[in-house]
Order: sequence, then structure tokens, then C-alpha cells
Amino acid sequence: MSKFENQIVNENSLEILKKIPDKTFNLIFADPPYNLQIEEKLKRPDDSKVNGVYDKWDQFKSFKHYDDFCKDWLKECKRVLKDNGSIWVIGSYHNIFRLGFHLQNLNYWLLNDIIWRKKNPMPNFKGTRFTNAHETLIWASKSKKSKYTFNYQSLKCLNDDLQMRSDWTFPICSGKERLKKSGKKIHSTQKPEVLLHRIILATTNKDDTILDPFLGTGTTAAVAKKLGRKYFGIEQDKKYFKAANDRINRVKIISESYLDTLKNNKSKPRIPFGSLVELGIIKPGTNIFDQKKKVNAKIMVDGSIKHKESEGSIHKVAAKIMGTESYNGWTYWYCDVGGSMVPIDNLRQRFLSKNV
Repeated sequence: MSKFENQIVNENSLEILKKIPDKTFNLIFADPPYNLQIEEKLKRPDDSKVNGVYDKWDQFKSFKHYDDFCKDWLKECKRVLKDNGSIWVIGSYHNIFRLGFHLQNLNYWLLNDIIWRKKNPMPNFKGTRFTNAHETLIWASKSKKSKYTFNYQSLKCLNDDLQMRSDWTFPICSGKERLKKSGKKIHSTQKPEVLLHRIILATTNKDDTILDPFLGTGTTAAVAKKLGRKYFGIEQDKKYFKAANDRINRVKIISESYLDTLKNNKSKPRIPFGSLVELGIIKPGTNIFDQKKKVNAKIMVDGSIKHKESEGSIHKVAAKIMGTESYNGWTYWYCDVGGSMVPIDNLRQRFLSKNV
């Protein structure tokens, strides 16, 4: 096993990044310091202190100091990212626009910005601004030519067969998931596991290797381990590192039997229904029907089908029956094969398995 697989280290991020070989990782998730520029202690209306972010790791002398820091780690991240890899960076309005600027200047290819809308954001206690209820993530590939991973079908399934949108609603990390010591939060900006679950599921495959250069309390590594991915994390704070290490050791990997995800339809070879008719795999005059056998149609010699007064492709007729603009006829229609009712898509898959 590589020393950059399933390991975390308690070191300076940039120093370790420079030691990693080129093109090592499939995915990078980076939650860098936000440079919040908090100049005074925040208080609630009752004069109690707000546990905000006052940590030294989030303090920079100037915007130039922060920009130089960001350019350095983003440059190294691009080097260690595989050609078809991608990167996610997360931030607030304080830094996300600067990160986007640097990503583009380094010739990353921006794919999406995602809005993580928090169900339970911290209020704006002073009442001088809108409540800051979201954070922004930028998803980018290593280059414009990268054949990055995007598990579209899995995300659609995750979202009740609707396309996954770019606005996600999750609560901030709380409850049992929030790591604490003596009743106090160990890390001020611990990310919820549900956020990393979606990112990792969307943009990696089983056994891919994921880097988190600012590991914090280990959310990325913990979720990666759970989902059967390899991970490597860097965290310079000893307190965070120990919490992350303990957390990762407690993680139970999901059984290998349940780690498969849906393949994208676009990655499958296409074959028109008419080709099955031409090749004699399904014959003209064959009766096809819906899953409940309440709707019947006949196949014509040109691959069209007829149902009562409707005629057209398997997709067009299915859509008319369902009352929608479009519908997948491959999954709507069934036929009888040896006394068993099977989707017509099974016939296509049999043909593809023999001829591709």
C-alpha cells in the first residue's frame, strides 16, 4: 500500500503536498481557512459570547498573504491530481470568490458551483446584515479536457429520479456527529458527513483515492473509508489530528456487496429499438405491454409500435400513455420471453453483451 493511501499525517499541508508524486489522486476535497477577518468578539443580544471562528489558522496578515497561500496549495493540488481528476473547494463569501479566481488562473476547468443551504444557520445577532445561511462549493476538473467522474444516474436515484440540482439543503454539523471535548466543540467548522457523502458518491468510484489537504477532524477521510474509497489527509493541528485519527479508527466500512452504484446511461453503447427488429431479436407483430399488463401494443416492421390510435417509437407512445413530454420506452415496455415477463431493455442488453 502506498504511504499516501488510507493514512493521515500531522504535518504542514504545503510541505507534505510537495512530497507527493504527480498524478496521485482521483479527487481532492479542500476546506481551507476562510480568512473571516473577524476583528472583534461576537456577542448575542443577552451579551453572551458567540463561539465563532477565532482560531490562529484562520488569521492572515493581508489579502495578499492569503492569496499567496491559496495559490501555493492549489498549484500543488493540481500537480498531484490525476489528469481525469477533479477538485472541490468550499468557502464563504469571505474567500470563495478569491478561490474561484485562483482556480481559473491555474487553468482548472470550473464545472459547477454548489450552494449548500443550511437548515439551521447561526443568526445574525447584530441585525446589521442578512443571516448568512449558506456556503458555496466550487467543483472543477484538472483541465478542460479531463474526463472527470460524474455519477449522474446515482445522484438522480438519490433524488427520487429527478436531476440533482446545484442547491443542496443540509443542517450544519450537530448532535452526536459533532465532536466535542469537555462539552466544547473540538473544531469550529466541522462539516456534516452528509455533505461529503454526496460529493464522494457523485465524483468518485469505489477504490478511488481522495486527498483532503486540510483534514480538520476527519470528515472526508471518515466518509471515504465508509464508502470504500482510499483516503489521504493532512492536518497540522495536533488536537484536530488526534480527534480525526480516533474518529477514522471507529468507522465501519459499508459491506462490499452494497458499494455498487448505477452506471451512467451515456456510458452505455446506444442501439435503436429498430435494430432489434432488423436483426430478428424481436419480431414484427410481437405483443408488448406495460408492467401491469394493462396496456398493450404491437411492434411494426419498421420498429414503430401501435397502441389503439397511437403509433410511433417505443418512447413516444409510452410518453403519450403516461401523459408526459418524454418517457423511457426501454423500461416501460415488457415482452414475453419463454413464459417470463421481461423488460425489452433486457433484449438490448443481451445483444450488447454478445456484440460489444
